Amino acid sequence: MKSKRALVKYRGEECLNCGRSLEEEHKFCPSCGQLNSTKKLALGDFFSEFFSGLFAYDSRFIRTMRVLLFKPGKISKDYIHGKRMRYVNPYRFFLTTAIVFFLIYGYDTTFDGLNLDKDPEDITTELEKLSEKNNADIEFEGIPFVQLDSIIKSSKKKSYKDYLVTQQAIDTMSINEAFSAKIKLFDHYLKETQISNSEQALTELKLDNTAYNRWLFKKVKDFNVVRENPQFFLNYLISKLPFIIFIFLPIFTLFLSLLYIRSKYNYMEHLTFAFHTQSMCFILYGVALLIDMITKNSYAVNIANIIFIGYLYQGLRKFYEQGKFKTIVKFVILNIIFFTLALIVGLISIFGSFAIF
Repeated sequence: MKSKRALVKYRGEECLNCGRSLEEEHKFCPSCGQLNSTKKLALGDFFSEFFSGLFAYDSRFIRTMRVLLFKPGKISKDYIHGKRMRYVNPYRFFLTTAIVFFLIYGYDTTFDGLNLDKDPEDITTELEKLSEKNNADIEFEGIPFVQLDSIIKSSKKKSYKDYLVTQQAIDTMSINEAFSAKIKLFDHYLKETQISNSEQALTELKLDNTAYNRWLFKKVKDFNVVRENPQFFLNYLISKLPFIIFIFLPIFTLFLSLLYIRSKYNYMEHLTFAFHTQSMCFILYGVALLIDMITKNSYAVNIANIIFIGYLYQGLRKFYEQGKFKTIVKFVILNIIFFTLALIVGLISIFGSFAIF
């Protein structure tokens, strides 16, 4: 949408923003890009600039989506060859698609039906009810009835006082032994007293009031919360996943650049391809999750798996311009590397997230 502000008669000899000298043919300042116009502001100028900026962004977004979806590898090639104004920045686009995807994923993921807090005393109650109902030779979850009495006796609920240990004794233990002893003590203390203040608990238990002991007590308390309400921690973890993946991708890209070490691309150009590919992954599986949420099945996600495999293969071929055999071999190697790294980073992320939960 063209504005009257751009007319030649309103062009000045100096940029009003940065002060650079301008010629009449300069519609925009070569230094800062501001429109060369001395026209006073009018109401129509606000609407004109708003809609022109909106359509310009939409056109880039639509073009980015179209090329990314239907021409694997092309958008990465165009971007690293300097054709950047026509597309959305790949790193910003990646973060946007990641956040949207995990919002959808978090909404669709539940723990309904999971029993994560079944304590020994819960099993004891079930066994006692079973024994009262029938004294015949039966089995309970594969355990012969003749063994039930010993299990019931050994699984009776204990007091935290049965796990009391002095600070002097802890100081003589190994790291693992001391950790295990304090975990058991804190867990039973919390369940029996319902006291969640770490300083008060450490005072009553006569343990040193150190930062590590306070942190450990809090983690035991958090674990009980997570065990009873796993959705809390899941939501917390999902909120961090876009940033975890943002850290994971550069590591994976290092292996990608090593695998294609003889290619003409540097590390940042490999990373651009990785961001575009991962953005496509988020878009594809985000749409699939929405479809499955509506249809109440998992067909769309299964189809998305097949589509993404083909998309990634085509993307590698088009971007790196290698033959079918080489691409297939490297495709298999990359997937092995990806899932291995994902497992390692996933475990680190779970423990790390719980540590600061």
